[in-house]
Amino acid sequence: MKKIFSLFAILGIILASNCSRIPENDDPIIGYWEKVDIQTTSQTNKQKVLQKWTFNDAYLGRYNHEINAKETLRTDFKWSEDQGTYTISYPGTDLPDQKVTLQQSDKGEEILKDAQGTIVAIRN
Repeated sequence: MKKIFSLFAILGIILASNCSRIPENDDPIIGYWEKVDIQTTSQTNKQKVLQKWTFNDAYLGRYNHEINAKETLRTDFKWSEDQGTYTISYPGTDLPDQKVTLQQSDKGEEILKDAQGTIVAIRN
């Protein structure tokens, strides 16, 4: 009786592991994106603002915001895609959702643009 129970347990484990495959996500947005801005706060003071997004294949990612190489914000985000428009949301923060599209620049770079045509990030 123990042998039969063990056999069924092994078969159950094999069947369960074969049925729980996660579909592969090969969306073109997956990867590392960034944007660098130089902001002038006074005539002599400039700040380098760096924003970084890392999109992964589980529809999640990590966002970092730095000013003069000092991290000011690090948070996780969720992303989704609907007919070429990507929505990035930052749960647990005050950051608003972003809607972007993936495009090619005149120089051949991959860029993310918002609805107003502003470049949000460039693939690095």
